[in-house]
Amino acid sequence: MLNKSRAARAPDSALPMPAHPFVLGEASVNYPPASLEFWFDFCSNYSYLSAMRIEHAAAQCGVAVHWRPFLLGPIFQSFGWNNSPFVLQKQKGAYVWKDMQRQCAKYGLPWRQPTVFPRLATLPMKVAAAHADAAWVGRYCRAFMTKNFALDEDINTAAQVAQVLGELGLDAGALVDAALVGAGRNRLRQATAQAQARGIFGAPSFIVQGEMFWGNDRLDDALAHAARQRATPATA
Repeated sequence: MLNKSRAARAPDSALPMPAHPFVLGEASVNYPPASLEFWFDFCSNYSYLSAMRIEHAAAQCGVAVHWRPFLLGPIFQSFGWNNSPFVLQKQKGAYVWKDMQRQCAKYGLPWRQPTVFPRLATLPMKVAAAHADAAWVGRYCRAFMTKNFALDEDINTAAQVAQVLGELGLDAGALVDAALVGAGRNRLRQATAQAQARGIFGAPSFIVQGEMFWGNDRLDDALAHAARQRATPATA
């Protein structure tokens, strides 16, 4: 039931055009050269690997990280998939769970295969999207990634969101309200529409000055590319 609802989002034609500053048309995105957009979904296991290490790795390279949550479901649906390819393709799924054991051991990350995959995470992701540029968003996202892929918890609850925000010393009620009413309520849909418009087809994806790198195994390449942009003199 949860798996189907996770993927059965509105088709891409129904997604609204973006209005939030970070989801303007690509030509309007004007991040500093030494920066990277990190596009991810809380249900993406490979995004977990990147989310848990990206800020430390980026700091070592002198690169700023912009957290960009979006929903994979509508993008998969546009390909004609009603679920994650890791569920639709049995052999690929079996490989992925073994690979996750190896990768988590490699990075020293806790791992527990989720009993529900992909797990619904609309509420916590709406909060992340509404506050994507907040200083605390990285810690917030890592907390939910840990709950999903290390603790195997249901994360799509108001109680979980309140707990995480409270542990960060934040006003949970005000932040959730800002994500569910007014301009904030559509930001996750807008971000998903922008991801699709920019050609993002999976998570994690990293964008540096309009150039995309896909997959956790391309994080280091993306960071290196961002660091080189800082060192490259601008041309007239």
